Amino acid sequence: MTALGLAIAGTLNELDVLGKSPSLALTSSSSDFRNPRRADAVRSRKGTPAPFLPRNIPQTLRNLALKIVCLLALCSFTLGDRPAYRLFAADGKPADYDQMLTDLAQADVVLFGEQHNDPLAHWLELQVAKDLQRLKGPGKLVLGMEMFERDVQPLVARYAAGTLPDSAFERQARPWPNYDTDYRPLLQFAQARGIAVVGTNAPRPFAQQVARGSLTALDKLPAADRALLAPLPLKVDYELPGYKNMAAMFGGGAGSPHGGGAQTIIQAQALKDATMAYFIRSSRQPGQTLLHLNGSYHSDHHDGIVAYLRQGGPALKIRTISVATQAQLDRLAKENVDLADYVVVVPEDMNKTY
Repeated sequence: MTALGLAIAGTLNELDVLGKSPSLALTSSSSDFRNPRRADAVRSRKGTPAPFLPRNIPQTLRNLALKIVCLLALCSFTLGDRPAYRLFAADGKPADYDQMLTDLAQADVVLFGEQHNDPLAHWLELQVAKDLQRLKGPGKLVLGMEMFERDVQPLVARYAAGTLPDSAFERQARPWPNYDTDYRPLLQFAQARGIAVVGTNAPRPFAQQVARGSLTALDKLPAADRALLAPLPLKVDYELPGYKNMAAMFGGGAGSPHGGGAQTIIQAQALKDATMAYFIRSSRQPGQTLLHLNGSYHSDHHDGIVAYLRQGGPALKIRTISVATQAQLDRLAKENVDLADYVVVVPEDMNKTY
């Protein structure tokens, strides 16, 4: 029974006892309280009555009334509680955080799809990292991050190892503008616990070249630059739902993703997805779980990174988390069902970090 249930049961029991009591008469006569001196004497024996209760109520009943008031206040607080988030399984049923953790700890790869400016998502990422490290033990967790590109990986590795000062890292590694509040705590946790950190994203200039031209822009890259990307030439499946949605968004038409500039936008997205998938796969050892932080669009509906992970070699056990916003948190909205293996729903009016 909950603490609230025990308290209510105790009160009901006391009500029953009072119902059988032969008398609720005052220990002192009511005239005691009309006489100031005698009232003072009674108060000294009984204690000062609660100011919001009539003074001619027996102490036993007074105590009962106070209990009821407190219980009503507790019930009001509980029923009016405003949760910061709700956790659901893919099918929309409520999910338990601890059960989710047990499932994640058995996975090879966990993709945490965030909204980049959502402070609650960043807090949850840190909690999941801490809890997975506790469950997995030393050396069994790797942290991967879309937020750092492959050319700065030596700096990321040195910082995680504690051999590069904060000032040098922040000056050279091109951290995102919200790094200090949203990602630095994760890197500091990894540094303190000896967790390897991997920047997985394709360098931005290469993605820009593709977006402005096509994948053929990568054909003449020197070997050193090609090593920062997924193996080329890159195969793009334009029929993936996420890429079809991008085509519609950028004017290519959902049924014709090769039209206009949509094709090159999708190719640039695919370059990022494939590169992240490639370095996720190559950065973990058997028995390790790699927790990867990325924008939710890179892994929602098991598209993007997940699709390339499934192409790249032996089967991996993959779990996905996605953060979605809703006006109401009591149930998972229809459009968010099957968004990920686990969906974290946060209020749509949640504060943003930028």
